[in-house]
Amino acid sequence: MRTLFGDGTWDWPEGPWLRVNFVASVDGSAQGSDGRSGTINNEVDKQVFLALRRTSDVILVGAGTARAEEYKPSKTPIVVVGHSLPVLLEGADNVRLASGPLPQIIEGIRAEGHRRILCEGGPTLLAGLLEADLVDELCLTTTPQLVGGPGKRLVDGAPLDVRLTLSSLVEADGTLLARWLVSRG
Repeated sequence: MRTLFGDGTWDWPEGPWLRVNFVASVDGSAQGSDGRSGTINNEVDKQVFLALRRTSDVILVGAGTARAEEYKPSKTPIVVVGHSLPVLLEGADNVRLASGPLPQIIEGIRAEGHRRILCEGGPTLLAGLLEADLVDELCLTTTPQLVGGPGKRLVDGAPLDVRLTLSSLVEADGTLLARWLVSRG
């Protein structure tokens, strides 16, 4: 597999930026039959996932997703949004729990000097971030598989009408990697 980085495709812009990274199957599911996104990703998605993590200042994730995906401590600081830290992350020096209004959480993260925020989910957190107009970009990996069933979509919440502009699209081993910018105005 060719390297997917190094050409500037996933560089972060200057200034504060909230990037969301998700994976979905061709039929639109954000999770496999076990309720986890980890079962629909592949090696291409893993490469992008790890590179986006390495280049971010902080990772933002919902408590439910952190539990379901069995998050482990990372070199990059992790902010878990919810009411309780997953047991797997307790005791990690660079993991903390945040609760309250999302604009205040994001403002607090930025006040600490973190300008490149990477949100890894889940669908409920993404819905809240979109509703609060906090998302700048969606990186979406579409894996070449159909999973059917009742799996959640990327956004799980009240109806929204958020317009996106395609910034880049890369194909690697049958997997589509898209960068979508949130249109404002």
